[in-house]
Order: sequence, then C-alpha cells, then structure tokens
Amino acid sequence: MMNIDSILQVVSVGSALLMIVAILLQQRGASLGAGFGGSSELYTTRRGLDKNLFELTIFLAITFVLSILVGLVLPNFT
Repeated sequence: MMNIDSILQVVSVGSALLMIVAILLQQRGASLGAGFGGSSELYTTRRGLDKNLFELTIFLAITFVLSILVGLVLPNFT
C-alpha cells in the first residue's frame, strides 16, 4: 500500500518528466534571426495542437508546484 508521501513523489516526478517532454515538443516561435529584426511577425495566435500542448504544459507546471507544496506542508499536520 502506498502512503501519501510516495504518491506525491510519483506525481511530482511524473509531472516534471512530462513537463520536460511537453516543453521540448513545442515549436520555437522565434529563431535567433527574429531577435535581430529578421522576422516581421512577433505575435502569433496558438491554434490546434500547439495550443493544447501549451495548455498541457501549464497544467503540468501547476501540478508539479502543487505536489511539491503539499509535500512540504503535509508532514507538519501529522
């Protein structure tokens, strides 16, 4: 039987690994040339899979932070 500490560890490690993968899968919107004026398009609207991947990354980041915070606060209540 898994206790709450081990569940939180699995959630935090799993969300961290999935967040790394989600960040690496995102397309780069601006290359190095855009920083020197090579690109006229600075703002683009996220659509389709790019938007879903962006929202998944935000969800995973929030899950990671919350699991760490709950893991820090929980031992104080026992």
